[in-house]
Amino acid sequence: MQLSIAANFADVQRKLDELQADMRNTVLVRTVNKTMDGAKTDMSKSIRQEFNVTATYVRERLRVRKASFKAGRFNVEAELIGGSGKRRSANVIAYGARQVKAGVSVKIKRAGGRKVIKGAFIGNKGRTVFRRVGDTHLPIEPVRTIDVPQMFTTRRINSAVIRAIEQKLPAIFEREARFALSRFGK
Repeated sequence: MQLSIAANFADVQRKLDELQADMRNTVLVRTVNKTMDGAKTDMSKSIRQEFNVTATYVRERLRVRKASFKAGRFNVEAELIGGSGKRRSANVIAYGARQVKAGVSVKIKRAGGRKVIKGAFIGNKGRTVFRRVGDTHLPIEPVRTIDVPQMFTTRRINSAVIRAIEQKLPAIFEREARFALSRFGK
């Protein structure tokens, strides 16, 4: 007795290739996203080591645009975004501002000492540091300095985060590939 199977093996091969590509894309997207989450943590830590800001302040101003694979379209671009994209500077109230007799005292860098901004005052229910423009009461302007996006662009912080990404990515990829293969067998 002879058994003959007529099948389109090209279709089977194509489906196997798609399955493999789908798994590969899933692993790559998961790897990039987990690496960027770790990079966000590393960036926050590096910024806080150099500048006198809180983790909450940095976390609110850093966003990660996730990599994705949807409807056959593959977007491996994960992006760390500082701030809302609209803000380029921050009010100095975020840097431990204190009202003193001569004005407002702030400490921007962790390594340096406190600086006094003469004639400045804290207003807006404690949310903003202002200074007068001219000799009269009005007009006033907010006192601003660099914000998280500019902090990240400093060479020391930027290079430290890039080194961390380069070190962690291979291990994360290997872990995600093992996870995907273990799930494939079920």
